Amino acid sequence: MVEFMEKVAKTGDSEELTVEERNLLSVAYKNVIGARRASWRIISSIEQKEGSRGNEDHVSIIKEYRSKIETELSKICDGILNLLDSHLVPSATSAESKVFYLKMKGDYHRYLAEFKTGAERKDAAESTLLAYKSAQDIALAELAPTHPIRLGLALNFSVFYYEILNSPDRA
Repeated sequence: MVEFMEKVAKTGDSEELTVEERNLLSVAYKNVIGARRASWRIISSIEQKEGSRGNEDHVSIIKEYRSKIETELSKICDGILNLLDSHLVPSATSAESKVFYLKMKGDYHRYLAEFKTGAERKDAAESTLLAYKSAQDIALAELAPTHPIRLGLALNFSVFYYEILNSPDRA
């Protein structure tokens, strides 16, 4: 479904996706990324437990598998982020679409920040913040306070502050 929706997004040239197409694209990527994010969390938890037990043989196998999941996560995130930057954000005309795509951009940078380390994590976090702030500026000016996309943005921005920046006060 991801491949099909990517084709739909790319064939429209400068034409904006319909609400239904936009939602299908989002759901397609959410399904693909969600399973891997869950796998990564589980495997990381197992890695910690095995490490604390001193099972180094298990830990090395688990690290290898975690690395494979991280490669898949990176590839998926890079794919949607490239699509957002090259087609979706530039072709967005309505405030709703702009906020939707910028929120999506922030979400996928946040997913990268969940497992990246060092400079890569810092870059992903900064990109998340930029995308969410851009979306928020438009949302505050042009969307109703009860608009579902604006509310979703507020929620995800809060998750970002809490989980990535470890800032419960700002969340």
